[in-house]
Amino acid sequence: MTTTTPAATLTGAPALAPLLARGALLSPLKRPRSDADFPRTRLVLPGLRIDLAKLAAYERVCGFATGADALPVTYPHVLGFPLAMRLMSGRDFPLPLLGLVHTSITVTRRAPMPATGTYELTVYVEGLAAHRRGTEASVVTEVRPGTAAGRGAASARGATGTAGVTGTAGVTGTAGVAGTAGVVGATGADPVWESRSTYLARHRTTAAHAPEEPSAEPPAPLPALAEWPLGGDVGRRYAAASGDRNPIHLHPLTARLFGFPRAIAHGMWTVARCLAEHGTPDAAAVRARFRAPVLLPGTVTYGAGDGRFEMRGGDGRRLHVSGEVAPYPAA
Repeated sequence: MTTTTPAATLTGAPALAPLLARGALLSPLKRPRSDADFPRTRLVLPGLRIDLAKLAAYERVCGFATGADALPVTYPHVLGFPLAMRLMSGRDFPLPLLGLVHTSITVTRRAPMPATGTYELTVYVEGLAAHRRGTEASVVTEVRPGTAAGRGAASARGATGTAGVTGTAGVTGTAGVAGTAGVVGATGADPVWESRSTYLARHRTTAAHAPEEPSAEPPAPLPALAEWPLGGDVGRRYAAASGDRNPIHLHPLTARLFGFPRAIAHGMWTVARCLAEHGTPDAAAVRARFRAPVLLPGTVTYGAGDGRFEMRGGDGRRLHVSGEVAPYPAA
């Protein structure tokens, strides 16, 4: 795919901790609005290899079978997250990183992705949209088959993973920009995996910029299939595996600084845990919407039926996440 949108080619994945700190420092200076300009550069990371040790930790905390030949359907989001944070923590991104809420994600996986493969990541901000509660940004992540570039591919999942960047999950190399180009997708291949995440910045809106969403009754609970007790360390374990060390997920004291009574689970952990239980076709389309935070420790109920899944509170009332899984392409 060719485009005139500028692309910056990275030599390695950015470390997340400095990006989170930069985003926090710049947040008070942001004035979010739906008609603001946003960064147009697409970040490209070629020659990406998977850290198998961190992948195994991710599989364990999310409930996926460890040692499988293919990546879990949600794992590429973890790989692209540092690039997304680089864009969203920058001065030219109009929404404040502090308080930004991940509201939904759609994933398309066109084929299984070998854990020992080499990939090329592309991440970019697709646009901004008015929301009745503020402004929502769409961030797209694309993964293409890559080339090993002389690094030497592991031949099996049992091989020891290569060392990753501190604070970054599952990728090798150090952060840097190799150059810019006008062509995105240096391999010339179509994405084997892509996602679109929406992030909401809450702020005051006017009627002219905040169209009302159609009202909908809360969905009836799906058949409850499992009850999961969650320890207080779930956020810390997922943070160690994914690199996302947002303080709201780590400890009750740091979560209280942001208005939560206790630490909350990562939204992407709730989706991954449901999909690990539900299963996905080799070629799949997934949609999920984050409804309410999961407090840790706690108990949640997993429900599923007719290609849909959800996670509710232990009493089955409060809906935390809901979603759908279907074969790709749709029949």
